[in-house]
Amino acid sequence: MGPMPRMDRKKMGWLLLALLLLLTGCGKREEPVTGGHAPYVEDAATGKGEYIVVGFSQIGSESDWRIGSTESFRSTFTAENGYYLIYDDAQQKQENQLKAVRNFILQKVDYIIVDPIVETGWDAVLKEAKDAGIPVILADRSVKVEDEELYTCWVGSSFEQEGRSAGEWLREYLKKQGREDEEIRIVTLQGTLGSTAQIGRTEGFGKVLEQEKNWVMLDQQSGDFTQAKGQEVMEEFLKNYDRIDVVVCENDNMAFGAIEAIKKADKTCGPDGEIIILSFDAGRAALETLLDKDINAVFECNPKLGPLVSEIIRKLERGESVEKIQYVEEVYFDSTMDLEQIIEERTY
Repeated sequence: MGPMPRMDRKKMGWLLLALLLLLTGCGKREEPVTGGHAPYVEDAATGKGEYIVVGFSQIGSESDWRIGSTESFRSTFTAENGYYLIYDDAQQKQENQLKAVRNFILQKVDYIIVDPIVETGWDAVLKEAKDAGIPVILADRSVKVEDEELYTCWVGSSFEQEGRSAGEWLREYLKKQGREDEEIRIVTLQGTLGSTAQIGRTEGFGKVLEQEKNWVMLDQQSGDFTQAKGQEVMEEFLKNYDRIDVVVCENDNMAFGAIEAIKKADKTCGPDGEIIILSFDAGRAALETLLDKDINAVFECNPKLGPLVSEIIRKLERGESVEKIQYVEEVYFDSTMDLEQIIEERTY
């Protein structure tokens, strides 16, 4: 049986909404708030309309960046904007995401958005979505599948470019410090192994590392994008290596953990310290830490993907084609900049 026509779903009304609640299980949902009536999206051809049902599987809430990302989708896919959002928190487990996507398929949603925890293991469930006629949009992290036609498009950051930018920034910074000929001893707090962000940032920085013969990568271990794990791994690094010049933290929260470990070991970091700290994401808390001179540079990973994904859905609704890969704009920040105004305007 093919996907249910939208007009049939509209006629089912609130009976369907009750069914969605039962099938969603522990996942959270955004309820329409329009006086008990589902919001409508005007159809130019028929003069009629209906809400667009979107299922969104989020990784979890492991970091400030992730919380900002979730808020971007929640504030975009609202009843007022013509959407009915079914939100599911996978709590960092891929099996939860696979279950959520299959529930979305059973619920016959119009679109599925997935921020995949890891890149592999998606072929079967994406084929199920394609067979059901439901477009899948990947946000933030990507997937590796045999057939890329199993998903409509990917929206997010160029993680490899972020890593490369960090390496290039470090090269220039060391030159300004007169340290370009020194042996530079580096450790990396990696994100969740196998995630798109971890792979891209590690590879991007690694490409610059290969060009700098006096840079030595002492160790790389996963801090799983969390502050607690980042602190734990950094404490281990400090015990194992008598000198560390640079810590590459593949997200802000791990950087916070690394700073705690460094201070606990009676060492210093930041522009005036012994250890150079590089971080990714550039949330408000990281910029405040940069202002306090505990971090040297932060490389932005823009979490505000919701509006761009909504724009893609609107194009698909009009029968238009969309680009397979779409990047959001990003910048970097360091301690030489006027950060107070930037922090004041930061919303995540």
